[in-house]
Amino acid sequence: MQNRPVIVAVGRTKFGEHYGKEPEKLIEEAWLAASQESEIERSSLEACYMSDFFLPITNKLGLEEGFLSELTELHVPMEVSRSVSAALLTASHAIQSGAYRTVLVGGIEKMTDRWDKIRDDLMLLEDPWSYYTGGTPEANHELMLRAYMKKYGVFGENLDRLNLALAEIAVKNHAHALKNEFAQFQRKITVEQVLSAREQAHKPLGLYDFAPVSDGATALVLANESFAEKITDKPVYVLGCSSATDFLSYPARADLSHFKATELAMYNAMKMAEIGNSDIGVAEVYDQSTVMEMVTLEDMGFCPKGTAWRCLRGDCEEYSGYYEGSSGKVFVNTNGGLKADGNPFGATGGAQIFEIFRQLRGEAGKRQVTPDVESPKYGCIQEFEGFGTKSYISILGRTKNEQ
Repeated sequence: MQNRPVIVAVGRTKFGEHYGKEPEKLIEEAWLAASQESEIERSSLEACYMSDFFLPITNKLGLEEGFLSELTELHVPMEVSRSVSAALLTASHAIQSGAYRTVLVGGIEKMTDRWDKIRDDLMLLEDPWSYYTGGTPEANHELMLRAYMKKYGVFGENLDRLNLALAEIAVKNHAHALKNEFAQFQRKITVEQVLSAREQAHKPLGLYDFAPVSDGATALVLANESFAEKITDKPVYVLGCSSATDFLSYPARADLSHFKATELAMYNAMKMAEIGNSDIGVAEVYDQSTVMEMVTLEDMGFCPKGTAWRCLRGDCEEYSGYYEGSSGKVFVNTNGGLKADGNPFGATGGAQIFEIFRQLRGEAGKRQVTPDVESPKYGCIQEFEGFGTKSYISILGRTKNEQ
């Protein structure tokens, strides 16, 4: 691949409630971490691709690009998207085209200050038709669970097993977050707590099945291959980036039990990277709910359709740190996922990339998936915009994978 994009450094803040920090302080913290790792100064950046969902609403910033120009004191091209994965995709294309040598990619969000004000905005962005019929940001997850149960005939004892599997997902992600100093929730939870929260809510999904809202920022430095070789001896290559889009209205989709956009994006990204599911050793998926993690494992091809809950239950019951599906072992959401690491919408994808970058380089500390042997060769990031409306897949690798 000509002008292959390479991630040379990453940075992030702790996720959580940052009431006392302005957005500029958060993104500055993330950028400085990436800058110090790569020893790249602001003056070396030739473009900036950033993401946020609600920043102009929650913090009244005006045009985000102008805000970033003031913050960085740069006058380079700047573009804003809704997710870090979208920003990475666009930046990778720019690097491949030869337009730039080094670019900054990042994301920022401050949601906790005005969560009560943006719930309506969130639902309108995700699914306006459901909003007008009284839907909430949580409703579609429960509808998907019901559609999944109906399609695959999960009733009786199997339904009990599925519910336990979903609870184990939440428990597993909190267990991973205990080893993540940046995570919003660094505390253990139990299956009993998850099930009790559902009973209290009188719903199939409860408090511990959903990711929180968060504040935070993430950043990464992307360079072309020739420049990357000059500043790092541990490059992480962007081998495949793809996205796909589905109908905005969730009830209008052909299959309510899966995310078609993820299936398509995964197929195209793997084709671009010239690898298969069995080659991927570690993955970060967009677990806005426990249902999302389960379904996404199937949509990405790690488990056959309708079977992920069986794999999850068996593996999480005596959890060894990985799932074992039809394509072999894969470590999933080793940073705690959105569930426990946190979910500042515009910055979330950056935390996923941060984790895969560290895992591939063997720098994840206590979270390292293979501490006694060589680190994984390939890793994968899956991120949504909306409720499966847009799905992004990014495949990273320690090697160029040239055939």
